[in-house]
Amino acid sequence: MPAPGRPYGFARASAHASASPFSSPPPDGRTTAPAYATTGSPLVPEEVYGPPGPSSVSGGPYGPPGSPLVPDGPAGPAGLPPVAEEGTTARRLPPPSPVRALLLHPFIGPWARDALRTLGAGTGPRTAGDIHEQALALAHFGALAAVAAARAGVSYRLRLTAHDGVLTLPSLGALRTGGPGCGARDVTVVHRRGRLTLRARGEADVVVRLESGAGAWSEAAAWTPAYTLPGLLPGSAPVPLDDLDPYRTARGGPRPDTLSGPADLDEADRKHWLHTWSGTAAALGTGGERRLAESVTLLRCLVPLAVPPGSVPGGTGGSCSGTRREAFGAVLSSAPATATAFAATLVHEIQHTKLAALGDMTALHHAGPAPRHFAPWRPDPRPYDGLLQGAYSHLALADFFQRSALSATLTTRRDAAWAQHARYQAQVGAVLPALVGSSDLTVRGRRFVDRMVEVYERLAEQPPPRGHAARATAYVRAARTLWNQRHAPGG
Repeated sequence: MPAPGRPYGFARASAHASASPFSSPPPDGRTTAPAYATTGSPLVPEEVYGPPGPSSVSGGPYGPPGSPLVPDGPAGPAGLPPVAEEGTTARRLPPPSPVRALLLHPFIGPWARDALRTLGAGTGPRTAGDIHEQALALAHFGALAAVAAARAGVSYRLRLTAHDGVLTLPSLGALRTGGPGCGARDVTVVHRRGRLTLRARGEADVVVRLESGAGAWSEAAAWTPAYTLPGLLPGSAPVPLDDLDPYRTARGGPRPDTLSGPADLDEADRKHWLHTWSGTAAALGTGGERRLAESVTLLRCLVPLAVPPGSVPGGTGGSCSGTRREAFGAVLSSAPATATAFAATLVHEIQHTKLAALGDMTALHHAGPAPRHFAPWRPDPRPYDGLLQGAYSHLALADFFQRSALSATLTTRRDAAWAQHARYQAQVGAVLPALVGSSDLTVRGRRFVDRMVEVYERLAEQPPPRGHAARATAYVRAARTLWNQRHAPGG
């Protein structure tokens, strides 16, 4: 019989008392995840990560509600400058720096790391493609330096190289020169007082004027400015919609078959994104204020993806989204059909970002990468870490849609939200036993999964209408039957 108050009778294995919750985990015990985390999972309810606010979680091994995500060190939380004692003068934070913002863009670090690694890759044979990719990556350092100097107000004259007819200036835009297939082409760049002059031999000068924040404007048709979406809330930072950065998706590595490639947007595409984006804040708010606060705090960049094969841009026939583990704060997504659908995408993807970051800071489990677990949101077996990622994000979606259903005034919206909640709740319930029963969990991981169970049980206290619950249960049962036929031994 299930334990009282525990609908599925989850057994909590006790944590090993011999290990301190703050002891350093073995270096090979860190949670691992693929370069991309893709659609199929979303956000964690408040009991898991505490009250709204940046980088805080609630209780468990992480301290009291509102405590830093990383334990305090000698320099203060997470290595930040120490907080002033009472009666002393507080150290003022420096004003926002456009150069710092540029260098901390989600794609700058991964690109720079990969580019510098190629310099020490050895002396073995390299293909023409390898040499070309290295030249592209190293040339991007010059473009980054040019933008940083311009943002800092430094006057200069230098020469950059456009490859394959394009010179991209990070956060500003892209110059098209010479046409595709023209190879390397020199471009002289002159900066004076917020104005860039781009000069290529045989072509008219392109004059570009820097705008505050991101983007740069020009009358020339050869210039495509970087595009940004307005902040989700009044006064919040705008969000780049980046279809120009050549390193916005991982290059050369494996990509999930569920994730399409990057999209190049035209004016109609941008209008569609802006239209959907304009309703996203309100849609996030229906699932609780923390959903909106989390997106405002953590979302730093959107990368538009091409629609999946056979789908219609902006339609309801299919979509894809993902995150890059090494590009914190960036969300990749095909054109959203509705604001509500995109709100759910953000809820989902930001959870992958959060859990990947947490896994980089502390080991949650020591499970291997073998794909052997059933997950009702995927047709293929999942490794334990993938199962944890999916359950974590689906639990958040279950919470999001339950709150949306409870706050909805229109019957159609309430019914749709309950249907979504019921399915996500049933999916999470199907995998929690495998997560809870694992002997590979660390002390922190055990507490983390136990908190997930508590959230699941809290959601179960307000069940969906019986019809939705029955359909969701049947869906998960059918998914398991099909999975067993394909993957179970002897199936």
